[in-house]
Amino acid sequence: MKLSDLKPCEGSRKKRKRVGRGTGSGHGTTATYGNKGQRATSGGTKSKWFEGGQMPLTRRIPKRGFKNPFRKEYSLVKIVDLEVFKGKEKVEIEDFFTTGLVREMKSGIKLLSDGNIDFSIKVAVHKASKKAIEKIQAQGGDVEVLI
Repeated sequence: MKLSDLKPCEGSRKKRKRVGRGTGSGHGTTATYGNKGQRATSGGTKSKWFEGGQMPLTRRIPKRGFKNPFRKEYSLVKIVDLEVFKGKEKVEIEDFFTTGLVREMKSGIKLLSDGNIDFSIKVAVHKASKKAIEKIQAQGGDVEVLI
């Protein structure tokens, strides 16, 4: 037996169907796509969200409200959270990240008046509520509003 004598078993190898190679091949003209219809023409596939011609779900559902694309969203810090900085003179933006009070900077950091404070501190934030500023100034501190 030689290498040139080796052949695959009968029926183990099947010839591939050669489509669109003339009428003599048996798969010419329509190339096994059938006659007419959506699938017979080029580009004739339906999108996966096609609903058989009925009104699509995205158009049936009522649209409500308005979402402002220019809206500013602030990372919130409460006065109670400033307890972490007790003994520190001034708190900068970077300090909020190092302590983990703020994880991501959105449009800035806003200071809210939740809770009480019993020590003097200077805080630099992008925005602060009036009550928060009053509470910190009452203890002899100051709030610097950045732009």
